[in-house]
Amino acid sequence: MNTIHVDVVSAEENIFSGEARFVALPGEAGELGIFPRHTPLITRIKAGSVRIELADGSEEFIFVAGGLLEVQPNCVTVLSDTAIRGKDLDDEKANAAKALAEDALKNAKGDLDIARAQSELFVMAAQISALRKFRQKK
Repeated sequence: MNTIHVDVVSAEENIFSGEARFVALPGEAGELGIFPRHTPLITRIKAGSVRIELADGSEEFIFVAGGLLEVQPNCVTVLSDTAIRGKDLDDEKANAAKALAEDALKNAKGDLDIARAQSELFVMAAQISALRKFRQKK
């Protein structure tokens, strides 16, 4: 069978390492789909879901808060400060963090505070969206 090796790594740990038939993730310019023998590529990725179709046909979902993607013909590497397995995403924590980010945005004093709060809000909204996608697939 034709597969590609996939590694998803966060600042804290190696989140996933294994063989896949296909990988889909949110590229900076739109959704990316990667099959084995893909043209080499390095690009930034946005916050959202990494969907990995495993060799046995099952799927693995991982939320990433943005990062970098490197594609080689036989290997895909996703590097992100924050990466969370779909099964480990928590509704309450994500919604609480989103509410905190919304409050921070309301109370922001300068451009830097506003930019930080908007960024955090975007990441939390993406995490909640990823959580919904993961729940639908179960």
